[in-house]
Amino acid sequence: MSSTPTSSGDGGPRPPAAGREGSLEAPTRHPLDWRNPAFYDEAALTKELERVFDICHGCRRCFSLCNSFPTLFDAVDATASGEVAAVDKKVFWQVVDHCYLCDMCFMTKCPYVPPHPWNVDFPHLMLRAKAVRTRKEGVSFRNRVLAATDTVGKIAGIPVVVEVVNAVNRSAAGRAVLEKTLGVDPTAPIPKYHSRTARKRLRRLGGAPGGQAVSTPETTGKAALFTTCYGNRNDPRINEDLVAVFEHNDIPVTLLAQERCCGMPRLELGDLEAVARLKEHNIPQLIGALDAGLDIVAPIPSCVLMFKQELPLMFPGDAQVRRVAERIFDPFEYLMHRHRAGLLRTDFKRTLGKVSYHVPCHLRVQNIGLKTRDVLRLVPDTTVETIERCSGHNGTYGVKKEFRAASMKIGRPVIQRVESAAAQHYASDCPMAGEQIRSGLEDGREPEHPLTLLRLAYGI
Repeated sequence: MSSTPTSSGDGGPRPPAAGREGSLEAPTRHPLDWRNPAFYDEAALTKELERVFDICHGCRRCFSLCNSFPTLFDAVDATASGEVAAVDKKVFWQVVDHCYLCDMCFMTKCPYVPPHPWNVDFPHLMLRAKAVRTRKEGVSFRNRVLAATDTVGKIAGIPVVVEVVNAVNRSAAGRAVLEKTLGVDPTAPIPKYHSRTARKRLRRLGGAPGGQAVSTPETTGKAALFTTCYGNRNDPRINEDLVAVFEHNDIPVTLLAQERCCGMPRLELGDLEAVARLKEHNIPQLIGALDAGLDIVAPIPSCVLMFKQELPLMFPGDAQVRRVAERIFDPFEYLMHRHRAGLLRTDFKRTLGKVSYHVPCHLRVQNIGLKTRDVLRLVPDTTVETIERCSGHNGTYGVKKEFRAASMKIGRPVIQRVESAAAQHYASDCPMAGEQIRSGLEDGREPEHPLTLLRLAYGI
């Protein structure tokens, strides 16, 4: 057996060359061995890319998920031999660039994930490739700016400056500048910035939460809010709605004393050292909240996933990271725990009618079920039509000029479902996915976050 690193970088044995039967066992995610020098061996990486791409070529179950797989399969089909070995290695990097680490291939399609002996973890292989390139070439100015969600938001959110930034971003001239300097497609949705951030609006929540809390086996009944970069500076209403809904249900909420970006934008670039630096800032803050007897909630699925899954896989021996992973919740996951304990209020004042609800990829891979749908269905005379497909936005992927057409192709089935539903409301837990959907609708109707809809139903 060879000890060449596998796609997860765990240094495990390579799979046997026979047998294509899928595993019936639950998928197992190996830790990301990113601090092992072998992880960055380019020759070993290329060999592993060839091995996994050959398995994908022989299977092709993931052809409809994202553009990585059609890019690979089209390149293979264009060769005289019809084999991965004949594909130009430049195409390998195109496959890597089209992967935005949604994890859906691992979680829903691939029959060869661990514990299958072929040990295929396509997203971790793509992450490894991104990390190898980042270590070799560094992070480009363009990617540094697009991934610096907290820093850019802090600067853009300065009073007076924020009005200029938002006006420029709405203008044709401003979009032309963004296209020229950062390669941002002029048709892609870009977020609005707010100088009155969620943390400013919710300043009253600082310190330990007051009031009596009723615990359940899963929850303490008191929550610390990680507002997230987007929820703090781009769409603060989401956090206001979260707090209103939680307080209506007698769940005291407090703000973390400090927070920085969760690290997901840097992870998507393969900038793992930057992820580690952000982790060193955020984890002590979150541990402080846990020590005070609080649970943690965050309104953006990608940020919850970062703490639930990605950091534990990067730092498998860190007890504090594991502790945070066990106590951070999606808001609707938390509310459903309360409902099962008979503690969720159902004194709804308004119905919602028909809701077209998009389930983001980074929520689906948390394996918590459709908790947002289940909570919204508690509202009388409300039907929720779920759409479990990718919107195509996926962080910075959908705003980059070279990927915009592909992102819209991926998201088109979602947009069509929203249009055909003719619902009173359409919503996604990911506000960026919501904006992606809006950008493809003929009427450009605004999305509403599920927390906003729940607050509306409560009439609070």
